Amino acid sequence: MNKNANVKILVVDDEPAIRKVLSEALKDEGFQVLTAVDGLNGLKEISVFRPDIVLLDIWMPGDLDGLDVLKKSRVEFPDVQFIVMSGHGTIETAVKATKLGAWDFVEKPISLDKINILIKNILNYQSEKKEKESLLNRLRKNFALIGGSGSMKSLKQLVSRVSPTESWALIMGSQGSGKELVAQNIHYLSERSSYPFVKISCRSVPVDLLQYEFFGYEKGVFAGAEQAKKGKIELANKGTLFLEEVTSLPIQLQQQIINIFKSGKVSRVGGKKEFDINIRLLASTSEDIEEKVKSGEFLEELYNRISTIRVSLPDLKDKKEDIPLLVNHFAERFVQQGGEFYKTISTKVMNTLMQYEWPGNINELKNFIERVYILTPGDSIELHDLKYAGLPIMSDLTSGIPSDKTFREARAQFEKEFLIKKIHENDGNISKTAETIGLERSYLHRKIKLYGIEL
Repeated sequence: MNKNANVKILVVDDEPAIRKVLSEALKDEGFQVLTAVDGLNGLKEISVFRPDIVLLDIWMPGDLDGLDVLKKSRVEFPDVQFIVMSGHGTIETAVKATKLGAWDFVEKPISLDKINILIKNILNYQSEKKEKESLLNRLRKNFALIGGSGSMKSLKQLVSRVSPTESWALIMGSQGSGKELVAQNIHYLSERSSYPFVKISCRSVPVDLLQYEFFGYEKGVFAGAEQAKKGKIELANKGTLFLEEVTSLPIQLQQQIINIFKSGKVSRVGGKKEFDINIRLLASTSEDIEEKVKSGEFLEELYNRISTIRVSLPDLKDKKEDIPLLVNHFAERFVQQGGEFYKTISTKVMNTLMQYEWPGNINELKNFIERVYILTPGDSIELHDLKYAGLPIMSDLTSGIPSDKTFREARAQFEKEFLIKKIHENDGNISKTAETIGLERSYLHRKIKLYGIEL
Protein backbone atom coordinates (compact mmCIF):
# COMPACT_ATOMS: atom_id res chain seq x y z
CA MET A 1 0.00 0.00 0.00
CA ASN A 2 1.24 3.48 -0.90
CA LYS A 3 2.44 5.26 2.24
CA ASN A 4 0.66 8.43 1.07
CA ALA A 5 -2.74 6.73 0.58
CA ASN A 6 -4.10 7.92 3.93
CA VAL A 7 -2.86 11.50 3.55
CA LYS A 8 -5.52 14.03 2.56
CA ILE A 9 -4.57 17.23 0.72
CA LEU A 10 -6.95 20.07 -0.18
CA VAL A 11 -6.07 22.57 -2.94
CA VAL A 12 -7.90 25.90 -2.64
CA ASP A 13 -7.31 28.19 -5.64
CA ASP A 14 -9.53 30.16 -8.02
CA GLU A 15 -7.34 29.34 -11.07
CA PRO A 16 -8.50 26.10 -12.78
CA ALA A 17 -5.05 25.45 -14.27
CA ILE A 18 -3.38 25.59 -10.83
CA ARG A 19 -5.99 23.28 -9.34
CA LYS A 20 -5.58 20.79 -12.17
CA VAL A 21 -1.77 20.73 -12.17
CA LEU A 22 -1.47 20.38 -8.38
CA SER A 23 -4.31 17.87 -8.12
CA GLU A 24 -2.92 15.54 -10.81
CA ALA A 25 0.65 15.78 -9.55
CA LEU A 26 -0.37 15.00 -5.96
CA LYS A 27 -2.62 12.12 -7.03
CA ASP A 28 0.33 10.65 -8.93
CA GLU A 29 2.19 10.63 -5.60
CA GLY A 30 -0.67 8.59 -4.08
CA PHE A 31 -2.34 11.31 -1.99
CA GLN A 32 -6.09 11.76 -1.56
CA VAL A 33 -6.77 15.13 -3.21
CA LEU A 34 -9.77 17.45 -3.24
CA THR A 35 -10.06 20.96 -4.70
CA ALA A 36 -12.06 24.09 -3.92
CA VAL A 37 -12.60 27.17 -6.12
CA ASP A 38 -12.66 29.90 -3.45
CA GLY A 39 -12.28 30.67 0.24
CA LEU A 40 -15.86 29.92 1.26
CA ASN A 41 -15.88 26.51 -0.43
CA GLY A 42 -12.39 25.85 0.91
CA LEU A 43 -13.56 26.45 4.47
CA LYS A 44 -16.49 24.07 3.95
CA GLU A 45 -14.24 21.34 2.53
CA ILE A 46 -11.80 21.68 5.43
CA SER A 47 -14.71 20.99 7.79
CA VAL A 48 -16.01 17.99 5.79
CA PHE A 49 -12.91 16.49 4.11
CA ARG A 50 -10.66 17.06 7.18
CA PRO A 51 -7.41 17.32 5.22
CA ASP A 52 -3.95 16.87 6.71
CA ILE A 53 -2.51 19.62 4.49
CA VAL A 54 -4.07 22.56 2.64
CA LEU A 55 -2.45 24.34 -0.35
CA LEU A 56 -4.11 27.74 -0.06
CA ASP A 57 -4.09 30.65 -2.48
CA ILE A 58 -4.02 34.12 -0.90
CA TRP A 59 -5.85 36.26 -3.45
CA MET A 60 -9.25 34.82 -4.35
CA PRO A 61 -12.61 36.40 -5.27
CA GLY A 62 -15.53 36.29 -2.87
CA ASP A 63 -16.09 37.12 0.78
CA LEU A 64 -13.11 35.16 2.10
CA ASP A 65 -9.54 35.43 0.88
CA GLY A 66 -6.79 32.99 1.81
CA LEU A 67 -5.74 34.82 4.98
CA ASP A 68 -9.37 34.80 6.22
CA VAL A 69 -9.57 31.04 5.62
CA LEU A 70 -6.24 30.55 7.41
CA LYS A 71 -7.32 32.65 10.39
CA LYS A 72 -10.63 30.80 10.86
CA SER A 73 -9.20 27.33 10.23
CA ARG A 74 -6.25 27.57 12.62
CA VAL A 75 -8.72 28.11 15.48
CA GLU A 76 -11.14 25.32 14.55
CA PHE A 77 -8.65 22.83 13.05
CA PRO A 78 -5.28 23.36 14.74
CA ASP A 79 -3.80 20.08 13.45
CA VAL A 80 -4.21 21.03 9.77
CA GLN A 81 -1.04 22.45 8.16
CA PHE A 82 -1.24 25.19 5.51
CA ILE A 83 1.10 25.98 2.63
CA VAL A 84 0.13 29.45 1.41
CA MET A 85 0.52 30.34 -2.30
CA SER A 86 0.45 33.69 -4.09
CA GLY A 87 1.32 35.19 -7.45
CA HIS A 88 1.60 38.64 -5.88
CA GLY A 89 3.78 37.73 -2.95
CA THR A 90 5.31 40.34 -0.71
CA ILE A 91 7.42 39.99 2.42
CA GLU A 92 4.60 41.59 4.39
CA THR A 93 2.09 39.00 3.17
CA ALA A 94 4.47 36.13 3.89
CA VAL A 95 5.11 37.38 7.43
CA LYS A 96 1.40 37.83 8.07
CA ALA A 97 0.61 34.30 6.83
CA THR A 98 3.36 32.83 8.99
CA LYS A 99 2.11 34.68 12.07
CA LEU A 100 -1.37 33.28 11.42
CA GLY A 101 0.10 29.76 11.52
CA ALA A 102 1.02 28.87 7.94
CA TRP A 103 3.76 26.24 7.57
CA ASP A 104 5.37 28.13 4.69
CA PHE A 105 4.78 30.67 1.91
CA VAL A 106 5.29 29.76 -1.80
CA GLU A 107 5.32 32.20 -4.71
CA LYS A 108 3.73 31.46 -8.08
CA PRO A 109 4.56 30.08 -10.58
CA ILE A 110 4.49 27.00 -8.35
CA SER A 111 7.52 24.71 -8.17
CA LEU A 112 6.24 21.15 -7.78
CA ASP A 113 9.62 20.10 -6.37
CA LYS A 114 9.34 22.71 -3.63
CA ILE A 115 5.74 21.71 -2.87
CA ASN A 116 6.80 18.05 -2.56
CA ILE A 117 9.65 18.96 -0.22
CA LEU A 118 7.32 21.03 2.00
CA ILE A 119 4.73 18.23 2.09
CA LYS A 120 7.44 15.72 3.02
CA ASN A 121 8.64 17.99 5.84
CA ILE A 122 5.09 18.41 7.16
CA LEU A 123 4.44 14.65 7.11
CA ASN A 124 7.72 13.98 8.94
CA TYR A 125 6.78 16.58 11.54
CA GLN A 126 3.30 15.13 12.00
CA SER A 127 4.70 11.58 12.29
CA GLU A 128 7.21 12.65 14.95
CA LYS A 129 4.48 14.55 16.77
CA LYS A 130 2.21 11.47 16.83
CA GLU A 131 5.05 9.26 18.07
CA LYS A 132 5.88 11.76 20.80
CA GLU A 133 2.23 12.04 21.88
CA SER A 134 1.91 8.24 21.90
CA LEU A 135 5.02 7.93 24.05
CA LEU A 136 3.79 10.63 26.44
CA ASN A 137 0.41 8.92 26.74
CA ARG A 138 2.12 5.63 27.64
CA LEU A 139 4.30 7.43 30.17
CA ARG A 140 1.29 9.17 31.69
CA LYS A 141 -0.51 5.83 32.00
CA ASN A 142 2.50 4.26 33.74
CA PHE A 143 2.77 7.19 36.13
CA ALA A 144 -0.95 7.45 36.86
CA LEU A 145 -2.04 8.47 40.34
CA ILE A 146 -4.21 5.57 41.54
CA GLY A 147 -7.02 5.99 44.05
CA GLY A 148 -10.54 7.30 44.51
CA SER A 149 -10.43 8.41 48.15
CA GLY A 150 -11.19 12.00 49.07
CA SER A 151 -7.51 12.78 49.67
CA MET A 152 -6.53 11.30 46.29
CA LYS A 153 -9.22 13.25 44.47
CA SER A 154 -7.92 16.46 46.06
CA LEU A 155 -4.35 15.54 45.12
CA LYS A 156 -5.28 14.85 41.48
CA GLN A 157 -7.11 18.18 41.27
CA LEU A 158 -4.11 20.03 42.69
CA VAL A 159 -1.70 18.28 40.29
CA SER A 160 -3.93 19.11 37.31
CA ARG A 161 -3.97 22.81 38.31
CA VAL A 162 -0.25 23.03 39.06
CA SER A 163 1.11 21.07 36.08
CA PRO A 164 0.39 23.58 33.25
CA THR A 165 2.06 26.41 35.19
CA GLU A 166 5.76 27.15 35.57
CA SER A 167 5.53 27.28 39.37
CA TRP A 168 8.05 25.40 41.49
CA ALA A 169 6.59 22.92 43.97
CA LEU A 170 7.57 21.25 47.24
CA ILE A 171 6.15 17.74 47.64
CA MET A 172 5.93 16.57 51.25
CA GLY A 173 5.14 13.12 52.62
CA SER A 174 6.46 10.07 54.44
CA GLN A 175 8.94 7.65 52.88
CA GLY A 176 7.27 5.56 50.18
CA SER A 177 4.18 7.78 49.87
CA GLY A 178 4.72 8.48 46.15
CA LYS A 179 6.48 11.86 46.07
CA GLU A 180 8.48 11.08 42.94
CA LEU A 181 5.33 9.82 41.21
CA VAL A 182 3.63 13.16 41.89
CA ALA A 183 6.66 15.02 40.50
CA GLN A 184 6.55 12.87 37.35
CA ASN A 185 2.84 13.62 36.94
CA ILE A 186 3.45 17.36 37.21
CA HIS A 187 6.18 17.11 34.57
CA TYR A 188 4.36 14.87 32.08
CA LEU A 189 1.19 16.96 32.29
CA SER A 190 3.11 20.19 31.66
CA GLU A 191 4.30 21.99 28.53
CA ARG A 192 7.79 20.64 29.34
CA SER A 193 6.69 17.01 28.95
CA SER A 194 8.67 16.43 25.75
CA TYR A 195 11.87 17.56 27.50
CA PRO A 196 13.84 15.66 30.18
CA PHE A 197 12.67 14.81 33.68
CA VAL A 198 15.92 14.60 35.65
CA LYS A 199 16.14 13.38 39.25
CA ILE A 200 18.87 13.94 41.84
CA SER A 201 18.72 11.85 45.02
CA CYS A 202 20.20 14.39 47.42
CA ARG A 203 20.35 11.92 50.31
CA SER A 204 21.86 8.93 48.50
CA VAL A 205 24.66 10.74 46.61
CA PRO A 206 27.79 11.22 48.78
CA VAL A 207 28.23 14.87 49.83
CA ASP A 208 31.64 15.19 48.18
CA LEU A 209 30.16 14.04 44.85
CA LEU A 210 27.01 16.17 44.90
CA GLN A 211 28.69 19.13 43.21
CA TYR A 212 29.74 16.95 40.27
CA GLU A 213 26.23 15.47 40.15
CA PHE A 214 24.65 18.92 39.90
CA PHE A 215 27.15 20.79 37.74
CA GLY A 216 29.17 18.15 35.91
CA TYR A 217 32.89 18.67 35.32
CA GLU A 218 35.51 19.36 32.68
CA LYS A 219 38.15 16.93 31.51
CA GLY A 220 41.10 16.59 33.89
CA VAL A 221 39.51 18.40 36.82
CA PHE A 222 40.33 15.41 39.04
CA ALA A 223 42.18 12.12 38.69
CA GLY A 224 40.16 9.82 36.47
CA ALA A 225 38.20 12.60 34.73
CA GLU A 226 39.29 11.53 31.26
CA GLN A 227 36.48 13.41 29.54
CA ALA A 228 34.02 16.18 30.32
CA LYS A 229 30.63 15.26 31.77
CA LYS A 230 27.39 17.21 31.84
CA GLY A 231 25.75 17.78 35.21
CA LYS A 232 22.11 17.08 35.99
CA ILE A 233 21.23 20.79 35.80
CA GLU A 234 22.60 20.99 32.27
CA LEU A 235 20.87 17.75 31.28
CA ALA A 236 17.52 19.02 32.58
CA ASN A 237 17.56 22.16 30.43
CA LYS A 238 14.07 23.03 29.11
CA GLY A 239 12.67 20.23 31.28
CA THR A 240 12.18 19.53 34.98
CA LEU A 241 14.77 18.97 37.71
CA PHE A 242 13.50 16.94 40.67
CA LEU A 243 15.47 17.20 43.92
CA GLU A 244 14.57 14.18 46.05
CA GLU A 245 15.00 14.76 49.83
CA VAL A 246 16.13 18.32 49.24
CA THR A 247 16.78 18.96 52.96
CA SER A 248 19.88 16.73 52.70
CA LEU A 249 21.68 19.35 50.59
CA PRO A 250 24.64 21.09 52.27
CA ILE A 251 24.18 24.83 52.89
CA GLN A 252 26.95 25.77 50.43
CA LEU A 253 25.26 23.83 47.62
CA GLN A 254 21.90 25.37 48.51
CA GLN A 255 23.42 28.82 48.00
CA GLN A 256 24.97 27.78 44.68
CA ILE A 257 21.58 26.59 43.46
CA ILE A 258 20.02 29.93 44.41
CA ASN A 259 22.71 31.83 42.53
CA ILE A 260 22.41 29.63 39.44
CA PHE A 261 18.66 30.02 39.15
CA LYS A 262 18.93 33.76 39.69
CA SER A 263 21.44 34.11 36.85
CA GLY A 264 19.96 31.45 34.58
CA LYS A 265 23.46 30.16 33.87
CA VAL A 266 25.54 27.19 35.01
CA SER A 267 29.16 26.17 34.50
CA ARG A 268 30.81 22.82 35.00
CA VAL A 269 33.30 22.23 37.82
CA GLY A 270 36.72 23.24 36.52
CA GLY A 271 35.28 25.13 33.55
CA LYS A 272 34.77 28.79 32.68
CA LYS A 273 32.13 28.45 29.95
CA GLU A 274 28.59 29.25 31.10
CA PHE A 275 25.54 27.45 29.75
CA ASP A 276 22.09 29.04 29.67
CA ILE A 277 19.45 27.07 31.55
CA ASN A 278 15.67 27.13 31.59
CA ILE A 279 14.46 24.67 34.20
CA ARG A 280 11.42 24.02 36.34
CA LEU A 281 12.41 22.87 39.82
CA LEU A 282 10.43 20.37 41.89
CA ALA A 283 11.62 19.16 45.29
CA SER A 284 10.52 16.61 47.88
CA THR A 285 11.11 15.98 51.55
CA SER A 286 10.01 13.50 54.20
CA GLU A 287 11.35 15.74 56.98
CA ASP A 288 9.99 18.83 58.73
CA ILE A 289 11.56 21.40 56.42
CA GLU A 290 10.27 24.37 58.41
CA GLU A 291 12.19 23.14 61.46
CA LYS A 292 15.27 22.84 59.25
CA VAL A 293 14.81 26.48 58.24
CA LYS A 294 14.43 27.59 61.85
CA SER A 295 17.57 25.70 62.90
CA GLY A 296 19.57 27.22 60.04
CA GLU A 297 20.11 23.88 58.27
CA PHE A 298 18.08 24.99 55.25
CA LEU A 299 18.21 28.44 53.63
CA GLU A 300 15.00 30.39 53.97
CA GLU A 301 15.46 31.95 50.53
CA LEU A 302 15.58 28.54 48.85
CA TYR A 303 12.67 27.29 50.96
CA ASN A 304 10.51 30.26 49.93
CA ARG A 305 11.35 29.65 46.30
CA ILE A 306 10.71 25.89 46.16
CA SER A 307 7.55 26.07 48.28
CA THR A 308 5.62 28.33 45.89
CA ILE A 309 3.24 25.38 45.68
CA ARG A 310 3.07 22.89 48.55
CA VAL A 311 1.77 19.37 47.91
CA SER A 312 1.16 17.15 50.96
CA LEU A 313 0.74 13.40 50.48
CA PRO A 314 -1.27 11.24 52.90
CA ASP A 315 0.04 7.95 54.30
CA LEU A 316 -1.51 4.77 52.91
CA LYS A 317 -2.99 3.96 56.34
CA ASP A 318 -5.06 7.16 56.04
CA LYS A 319 -6.60 6.17 52.69
CA LYS A 320 -7.11 2.43 53.02
CA GLU A 321 -10.08 2.50 50.64
CA ASP A 322 -7.51 2.97 47.86
CA ILE A 323 -5.71 -0.32 48.65
CA PRO A 324 -7.86 -2.58 46.36
CA LEU A 325 -7.26 -0.24 43.40
CA LEU A 326 -3.54 -0.12 44.13
CA VAL A 327 -3.30 -3.91 44.56
CA ASN A 328 -4.99 -4.51 41.20
CA HIS A 329 -2.82 -1.84 39.55
CA PHE A 330 0.45 -3.31 40.83
CA ALA A 331 -0.68 -6.86 39.98
CA GLU A 332 -1.55 -5.83 36.43
CA ARG A 333 1.79 -4.10 35.95
CA PHE A 334 3.72 -7.09 37.31
CA VAL A 335 1.82 -9.46 35.03
CA GLN A 336 2.57 -7.29 31.99
CA GLN A 337 6.24 -6.78 32.82
CA GLY A 338 7.11 -10.14 34.34
CA GLY A 339 5.21 -12.52 32.10
CA GLU A 340 3.25 -13.96 35.05
CA PHE A 341 -0.36 -15.15 34.87
CA TYR A 342 -2.95 -13.02 36.61
CA LYS A 343 -3.94 -14.44 40.02
CA THR A 344 -7.32 -13.99 41.65
CA ILE A 345 -7.41 -12.38 45.08
CA SER A 346 -10.13 -13.42 47.48
CA THR A 347 -12.20 -10.98 49.53
CA LYS A 348 -10.59 -12.30 52.73
CA VAL A 349 -7.14 -11.58 51.33
CA MET A 350 -8.09 -8.06 50.25
CA ASN A 351 -9.66 -7.35 53.65
CA THR A 352 -6.47 -8.56 55.33
CA LEU A 353 -4.35 -6.29 53.15
CA MET A 354 -6.59 -3.40 54.19
CA GLN A 355 -6.12 -4.22 57.89
CA TYR A 356 -2.34 -3.80 57.73
CA GLU A 357 -0.94 -0.33 58.48
CA TRP A 358 1.72 -0.33 55.69
CA PRO A 359 4.40 1.74 57.44
CA GLY A 360 6.40 1.75 54.18
CA ASN A 361 3.38 3.19 52.38
CA ILE A 362 2.73 2.60 48.66
CA ASN A 363 6.26 1.36 47.99
CA GLU A 364 5.87 -1.37 50.62
CA LEU A 365 2.53 -2.45 49.11
CA LYS A 366 4.01 -2.52 45.59
CA ASN A 367 6.98 -4.64 46.69
CA PHE A 368 4.74 -7.00 48.67
CA ILE A 369 2.40 -7.62 45.71
CA GLU A 370 5.40 -8.49 43.55
CA ARG A 371 6.74 -10.83 46.24
CA VAL A 372 3.45 -12.64 46.84
CA TYR A 373 3.03 -13.12 43.07
CA ILE A 374 6.45 -14.73 42.83
CA LEU A 375 5.96 -16.99 45.87
CA THR A 376 2.41 -18.11 45.12
CA PRO A 377 2.53 -21.20 42.84
CA GLY A 378 -1.21 -21.38 42.12
CA ASP A 379 -3.54 -19.10 40.18
CA SER A 380 -5.16 -17.59 43.27
CA ILE A 381 -3.75 -15.80 46.31
CA GLU A 382 -5.07 -17.01 49.67
CA LEU A 383 -4.44 -16.05 53.30
CA HIS A 384 -1.66 -18.59 53.76
CA ASP A 385 0.11 -17.06 50.71
CA LEU A 386 0.16 -13.69 52.50
CA LYS A 387 1.66 -15.36 55.54
CA TYR A 388 4.50 -17.01 53.69
CA ALA A 389 5.18 -13.93 51.62
CA GLY A 390 5.94 -12.26 54.95
CA LEU A 391 2.99 -9.96 55.65
CA PRO A 392 3.64 -8.98 59.31
CA ILE A 393 -0.02 -8.89 60.30
CA MET A 394 -0.39 -12.59 59.51
CA SER A 395 1.44 -13.55 62.70
CA ASP A 396 -1.61 -12.27 64.55
CA LEU A 397 -4.12 -14.13 62.38
CA THR A 398 -5.00 -17.79 61.87
CA SER A 399 -2.80 -20.09 59.86
CA GLY A 400 -5.16 -19.89 56.93
CA ILE A 401 -5.93 -23.64 56.94
CA PRO A 402 -9.68 -24.17 56.45
CA SER A 403 -11.47 -25.84 59.37
CA ASP A 404 -13.08 -28.50 57.16
CA LYS A 405 -9.73 -30.17 56.39
CA THR A 406 -8.98 -33.67 57.73
CA PHE A 407 -5.89 -34.08 59.90
CA ARG A 408 -3.98 -35.68 57.02
CA GLU A 409 -5.00 -32.90 54.57
CA ALA A 410 -4.16 -30.18 57.09
CA ARG A 411 -0.75 -31.72 57.78
CA ALA A 412 -0.02 -32.02 54.04
CA GLN A 413 -0.99 -28.39 53.48
CA PHE A 414 1.17 -27.27 56.40
CA GLU A 415 4.13 -29.33 55.15
CA LYS A 416 3.84 -27.88 51.64
CA GLU A 417 3.64 -24.28 52.90
CA PHE A 418 6.46 -24.87 55.36
CA LEU A 419 8.73 -26.33 52.66
CA ILE A 420 7.96 -23.49 50.21
CA LYS A 421 8.85 -20.95 52.89
CA LYS A 422 12.11 -22.68 53.87
CA ILE A 423 13.20 -23.22 50.26
CA HIS A 424 12.61 -19.52 49.61
CA GLU A 425 14.57 -18.56 52.74
CA ASN A 426 17.52 -20.56 51.42
CA ASP A 427 17.31 -19.05 47.91
CA GLY A 428 16.22 -22.35 46.35
CA ASN A 429 19.25 -24.27 47.62
CA ILE A 430 17.87 -27.76 48.33
CA SER A 431 20.94 -29.07 50.17
CA LYS A 432 21.00 -26.06 52.46
CA THR A 433 17.23 -26.30 53.05
CA ALA A 434 17.48 -29.98 53.96
CA GLU A 435 20.28 -29.26 56.42
CA THR A 436 18.37 -26.34 57.96
CA ILE A 437 15.16 -28.30 58.61
CA GLY A 438 16.88 -31.60 59.54
CA LEU A 439 15.83 -33.81 56.62
CA GLU A 440 17.77 -36.03 54.27
CA ARG A 441 18.25 -34.36 50.88
CA SER A 442 16.69 -37.33 49.03
CA TYR A 443 13.66 -37.30 51.36
CA LEU A 444 13.19 -33.56 50.78
CA HIS A 445 13.30 -34.14 47.02
CA ARG A 446 10.53 -36.76 47.34
CA LYS A 447 8.37 -34.28 49.31
CA ILE A 448 8.96 -31.56 46.70
CA LYS A 449 7.87 -33.96 43.98
CA LEU A 450 4.87 -35.17 46.01
CA TYR A 451 3.52 -31.66 46.62
CA GLY A 452 4.35 -30.38 43.13
CA ILE A 453 6.50 -27.57 44.48
CA GLU A 454 7.99 -25.54 41.65
CA LEU A 455 11.65 -24.58 42.11
